[in-house]
Amino acid sequence: MAGLGGRTAVVGIGQTEFSKESGRSELQLASEAVRAAIDDAGLAPSDIDGTVTFTQDTNDELALMRSVGMRELRWTSRTPFGGGGASATVEHAAAAVASGAADAVVVYRAFNERSGHRFGQPAGGAAPAFNLYRPFGLDTPAKIYSLWFQRYMHVYGLTNADFGRYSVVARRHAATNPNAWFHGRPITLDDHQASRWIVEPILRLLDCCQESDGGVALVVTSAERARDLRQRVVTIEAATQGHLADGDVMFNYYYDDIARFPEAEYTARQLWETTGLTAADIDVAMIYENFSPVVFYQLEAYGFCGPGEARDFIAEGNIDLDGTIPVNTNGGLLGEAYIHGVNNILEGVRQLRGTAANQVAGAERVLAAAGRSAVVLGNG
Repeated sequence: MAGLGGRTAVVGIGQTEFSKESGRSELQLASEAVRAAIDDAGLAPSDIDGTVTFTQDTNDELALMRSVGMRELRWTSRTPFGGGGASATVEHAAAAVASGAADAVVVYRAFNERSGHRFGQPAGGAAPAFNLYRPFGLDTPAKIYSLWFQRYMHVYGLTNADFGRYSVVARRHAATNPNAWFHGRPITLDDHQASRWIVEPILRLLDCCQESDGGVALVVTSAERARDLRQRVVTIEAATQGHLADGDVMFNYYYDDIARFPEAEYTARQLWETTGLTAADIDVAMIYENFSPVVFYQLEAYGFCGPGEARDFIAEGNIDLDGTIPVNTNGGLLGEAYIHGVNNILEGVRQLRGTAANQVAGAERVLAAAGRSAVVLGNG
């Protein structure tokens, strides 16, 4: 669905607070976020006839339907690939609406990732493929991804302090975002360098995304219908995914050159070819970052800078609020919350509505990139 051409739109967004101890069930978090998104759109629960979430979400569609008050569903789907499927949720929703399979689809993601099942802990009872890697000590996401990042550091001569410059920007943006867990708590590069090692010499604590409790949701319908609803129209200009034969969601070690992100490059190529846009046409980039180096890979994959240039690009201030391409204006997953990247899409909608806490003046197009999926939102 790379060539959606603005036929569908995000008309409602909603969320809970982001915390480390929500004190309520994941179903309640999902229900609160979904009701908020429907209300934000000026719709009723009975207007929703489709849902999309992650394969990893614990919230059953029928339980959510009863909890929220949706009466009839004719479209349900789920996206795999963890955070890499974040923007794919929008692709699924837009595809359903554009094809006539549904009229109004709610995308939701909710979990107690800090107070419940913690993704950052050693994997237990995971897929059998993990057994191939556990003997080498690769049992947590930080260890698994670091083996990939280490090659990038070697090829381009980076140190962990270079990654820290992104973390500082993310926390600076979070510090002025009231929704962020780290609101009012910026960091310096010295703070980053003083944080403990998670995987030496690649990732420190302040390179790692949060573990968060919370829920987020958004509503997608046709652009035509959106014009009669409550909010400023935010169109879905393109949404697509990129998966390659030699790839792996986590153990992505099997390319000839792992100082690159081939899936992100393929996704970018689809977006630019089908829309006629380039990186220069994007005003804000919301980039999924379970770990700070992922931003470096994706800045290069989408053409904001050349291979190996992300270090200097960030150091020169290009991703700051007043830079050439502001990145993760909400603080991202390091600074705001880790709700599997969908909270970044909500921030993209706010930027185009003109209601973001860290508003970028004149924002007309936002890229929400999640490695192997991405969406371009436009100011309809």
